[in-house]
Amino acid sequence: MSERFVYLNGSYMPISKASVSVLDRGFLFGDGVYEVIPVFGSKLLRVDGHLQRLATSLERISLDNPFSEAEWKQKFDQLLDCNPGDDRAIYLQITRGVYPIRDLKIQPGIEPTVFMMTLNVEPVDLDVLEKGIETVTIEDFRWSACDIKSTSLVANVMLRQQATQYGVVDAVLIKQGMVTEGTASNIFIVKNDTLITPPTSKHLLPGITRDLVLELANDNEISTEVREIAATELRDADEVWLTSSTREIAPVVRLNDKVVGSGKAGPLWHKMINIYQEYKQQLRQG
Repeated sequence: MSERFVYLNGSYMPISKASVSVLDRGFLFGDGVYEVIPVFGSKLLRVDGHLQRLATSLERISLDNPFSEAEWKQKFDQLLDCNPGDDRAIYLQITRGVYPIRDLKIQPGIEPTVFMMTLNVEPVDLDVLEKGIETVTIEDFRWSACDIKSTSLVANVMLRQQATQYGVVDAVLIKQGMVTEGTASNIFIVKNDTLITPPTSKHLLPGITRDLVLELANDNEISTEVREIAATELRDADEVWLTSSTREIAPVVRLNDKVVGSGKAGPLWHKMINIYQEYKQQLRQG
């Protein structure tokens, strides 16, 4: 198997040759942002949305965007050419760069560190996905800037580890009695044939897949609501989903060791997953 090529600070190189300084602020402080962009065939999923979210994250941390949208897209194409394949994802990360000393103060004129690589993505097995996942609710103790797609993910790691210790695959996070999101996913509930998700805020990441699900639902005459969801509503929900670029749309069948709805993927999930797969196929075909 040929070695994967990555992009680092203007050069494409084998991943074994890529390295960054131990003084890089991404290494020392987690001072950076990232994106993960799914690729189906050679087509990037919602690339404009990902680049807009990247620009917003950079602006929020006072870091200049190193490239224009056209330049990013050209670099994505070249990275994909270096790593041929079918379904993949692009991971990109920008840190504030290498400072001469370890210091929290931001200094002007320092070049950012820009890194990109491709990730292998296994095709979604709908039979496996349909079986659903088990989750628990956990208090969301993260900072109040979760709309930034920050590389500082230790809190998410801790929350996912708590879920693992409970013997489930993920957690549904609760802040002050309200549902925010999963550890790396947005959340939807279904009640009375209406698809409901919390509004974007500084308590959760504005998910690209979340927005796509809402758009596809509205295009297919599925009732939607964007509003706060109380934690108590989870108990009575007909369906619960977690969505992300890599997970796509995962039905939650057990929450806090109690059955969600009928205990299996619900009818609205079946409808939406078929719509989503059709959208992906149309994207592959251009």
